[in-house]
Amino acid sequence: MKRILVPTDFSQEANNALKVAAQIARHHDSEIFLVHLLNLPLQLIDPLNEGVAGDLPESLFFMKLAHKKFTETFDNMSHYLEGIHVHEIVEFDEAFDGIISVAKKHDCDLIVMGSSGSDGLKQIFVGSNTEKVVRVSTIPVLVIKDEIPIFKIKSFMFVSSLGLNSRSAFKAALKFSKVLEVDLQLVYINTPYKFKTTAELDALFNSFTQDTALNPSHFHIYNDRTVERGIQNFASKMNVDLIGIGTHGRKGISHFMNGSLTEDVINHLKKPIITFKI
Repeated sequence: MKRILVPTDFSQEANNALKVAAQIARHHDSEIFLVHLLNLPLQLIDPLNEGVAGDLPESLFFMKLAHKKFTETFDNMSHYLEGIHVHEIVEFDEAFDGIISVAKKHDCDLIVMGSSGSDGLKQIFVGSNTEKVVRVSTIPVLVIKDEIPIFKIKSFMFVSSLGLNSRSAFKAALKFSKVLEVDLQLVYINTPYKFKTTAELDALFNSFTQDTALNPSHFHIYNDRTVERGIQNFASKMNVDLIGIGTHGRKGISHFMNGSLTEDVINHLKKPIITFKI
């Protein structure tokens, strides 16, 4: 893991994410791409210059203001960032589009984002952009809620329905667990609505983990009323440090009708959450 992208609006939530990213970068000798997105009013956009109004007085003002904020961030977080190569990036784009674009442009391996994540979409960092990025990102997205002075993961759970279509997300989680140097715990939440017997789950587990080195002792079945409650209760019971989950990337009416377990978990749980594209 050599390149980590951290979007920032210079809020406390964004700084919490940057502190975690810095600790990961230091451990793995990674670079950080710290990006701030400027969504300028339409009258300041120059269509003849690829939509960038870089030479207009108003845009120069916002650029200088962003640079000042970057400097303040570096000064306030010097303890975390010292010795780490941090790229300062300002883009004239909507936050969601800009984040995905910068991640692809610099071939980033991980996105670390902050989220206040209480209840409802309006609580998410930069509007609903954390949810949007989680939904479509092809690389893992680590969502940080609170300040974590020491980011040390000792217990990492990955929640799955054991469907074969989510094996790619599971394998990505296994790969990330090796980066963290921690054993991955695979968890199935058994609910009354979609109850499965032990025999059925054993068969699913064997098929799902085929060609992987996951120890069967690291597979857990947890019974609860809903999947979301099961995730929360299991994580609390086992004192899990990091929750991994796959995301389908649904959009539009399909997303609205089906909802999104991933986004519900991000909204309601306080623990760090990492998502992997299914």
